[in-house]
Amino acid sequence: MATDDGLEDGSPTGDAPAEPLEVSGELGEVEEPEADDGADASAPDLVIESADEAELPAEPESADEPESSAEPEVIDEHESPAEPESPAEPEPSPEPEAIDEPGSPVEPEPDAAPEVTASGPDLEATVVMSRVPDDVVFAPALERSSRQEPVDTAAEPVVPASPLAVFEPEKPRRRARRTVLATLAVAIVLAGAYVGTCWAFAERVPRGTTVAGVAIGGMSASEARSALEARLTSLATEPIPVEVGDKSTTLDPASSGLTLDVQATVDSLTGFDLHPAALWTQIFGAGPSAPVSSVDPTSFTDAMTALADSVATAPVNGTIVFVDGAPHATAPVAGTALDVTKATDILRRQWLTAARPIALPVTSVAPAIGQAQLDAAMTTFAAPLVAAPVAVAVADQVAQLPASVLADAATFTPGDSGLELTLDGDKLVAAVVARTTNLLTAAANASFAFVNDAPVVVPGAAGTTLDPTTLADAVSTASRSTDRTARVELVPTQPAESTAALEKLGIKEIVSEFATTLTNEPVRTKNLVRGSEKVNGSLILPGETFSINKVLAPVTEAGGYFPGHQIENGFFTTGIGGGLSQMGTTTYNAAYFAGFEDVEHRPHSYYFSRYPEGREATVFQGQIDVRFKNNTPYGALLQAWVSDNQVHVRVWSTKYWTVESTTSPRSNIVNPTTVHSTAPGCTPSAAGNPGFKVTVTRKVSLDGVVTFTEAKTWRYDPQNAVTCG
Repeated sequence: MATDDGLEDGSPTGDAPAEPLEVSGELGEVEEPEADDGADASAPDLVIESADEAELPAEPESADEPESSAEPEVIDEHESPAEPESPAEPEPSPEPEAIDEPGSPVEPEPDAAPEVTASGPDLEATVVMSRVPDDVVFAPALERSSRQEPVDTAAEPVVPASPLAVFEPEKPRRRARRTVLATLAVAIVLAGAYVGTCWAFAERVPRGTTVAGVAIGGMSASEARSALEARLTSLATEPIPVEVGDKSTTLDPASSGLTLDVQATVDSLTGFDLHPAALWTQIFGAGPSAPVSSVDPTSFTDAMTALADSVATAPVNGTIVFVDGAPHATAPVAGTALDVTKATDILRRQWLTAARPIALPVTSVAPAIGQAQLDAAMTTFAAPLVAAPVAVAVADQVAQLPASVLADAATFTPGDSGLELTLDGDKLVAAVVARTTNLLTAAANASFAFVNDAPVVVPGAAGTTLDPTTLADAVSTASRSTDRTARVELVPTQPAESTAALEKLGIKEIVSEFATTLTNEPVRTKNLVRGSEKVNGSLILPGETFSINKVLAPVTEAGGYFPGHQIENGFFTTGIGGGLSQMGTTTYNAAYFAGFEDVEHRPHSYYFSRYPEGREATVFQGQIDVRFKNNTPYGALLQAWVSDNQVHVRVWSTKYWTVESTTSPRSNIVNPTTVHSTAPGCTPSAAGNPGFKVTVTRKVSLDGVVTFTEAKTWRYDPQNAVTCG
């Protein structure tokens, strides 16, 4: 290719020395400056002027050379020129490079390049690069042919083919890009293969997998679920045997809130998972896997609490007992308790997999009183207490309490500081009283007395006694002293019933009274006199229940009663206290009209004309009683006596209830007949009253308003004639 400078293919002419090139303007015009005689031919200078100073004309492209887009290369003058790359492989680069072929267009630089200084043995140049317009083409570069003859640079200086030839050639990036693309393609293929493999194994249980002893490795998810349900259903529902120390019991899974979750168990072993560990187990196999359980927290906590209570062994405190007046120590024993925290963890994780019975851990429970406290109590309290008698000095009297009495009153109980000695103060008071003379004075309770046929309060009087607690403390202290004498004082004791308390009961008027006629049997009358003496003065506090059998007891000859006629099993016989049923009838009617609550009463089997029909009561010790309750806010005082051929009972209190009573006509009348009896003590009798049925109704009102109404029906038997034998 011919150029304007007489160069062919970028080679210098035969004998014309190379002159420095001057590039001006937009790097599109190359001028040859005039030769400077003073310049050194061996070191040509390269001067590039700014774009404002010169303009480089475009070089017309050769018609014979194909257009190349390959990036230009920089050829060092000491190296062989690089061969241009094939036109089929060029790839445009965003950055400008040196032109390695004449006539190649210059790629524009996006941004202005920095100033660069290049030097060499024959070249020193400073290049200031600016943006090259699209229509500017560099002058043809000087290119050395590989066939060029060696040039004597001393004689003929070499002019650079291009201002850019002073730079080191850039390494091509095509191969790097190809490598990256190839690596990326391989990675994509491998990743796809990995994902596909994981997906293929998603619904298969890793081989070698077992759950609670059931082999499910290699099964599909549905097969694994079926296998677990078939093999583990009974295990998951039957009672779980457990051992806690030396005790054995069972735990019911259902009531304890433990349930096998088959679905969750299989899900934990299958499913799409990209984690390498999941693929590893699929390829190389797994092993035992824990089943997944569902636990109800409330039920499980309750079950563990009940289990702990059932297997706990309470510790035994060391203690001291007295045998035959001598102290004996009982050694302490540690207890055991379920370690609930560890047991909970074991059962939650292993209730399906652990060997049966499941051994649960226990903890030792130390007794509150150990050997050290036991030894201290023996030395400090027990031994000194019974070492010798203790004297009790009180009110100028001295009572000697022997070791046997002290030991009988002593017990040891756990306390904050260990075993503590406790003495029974009441036992010690009794022992002191028994060993002294008239030491105490009993208190006299305030009471009611009938004066001039009316109740009055008789004031009570204080007495003297020993305070049990004070005496016990004094004896305990004295047992550890040198003189072993307890000094105590008498203290006053108040009556159980005070005058003020009785006056507040409101016993001030007669609220009801009733009387029944006596018979002509003197013995019977004696029993009624004795019975009225016992009933007289009976005080019934508000809410209390009165029992006539308790008041009359004991119904014996020693109790002041005599043998008399009575009815037993429908026949007249003789017994102690015969006739006391009349006392029961009279008292019942007095309470009836006072409005008191009828708790218990029973009419006679035969009707006696001295009593009101259906409103009378019999008594028999231990079997039949008359009981009523004081249902008023006031106290009630009973007054009873025998006079004027009658038994009288009166109720003193404050008027509260208003009572109305009605009795129905007789019905179902049955006339008497004659019967024969061979019972021991049988008493012959003539025929008496007929049998009949009657109803008694009571209406009780308060301030004009009916509070309650009660109706009671009774059927009397006919009083048949009796023959004995």
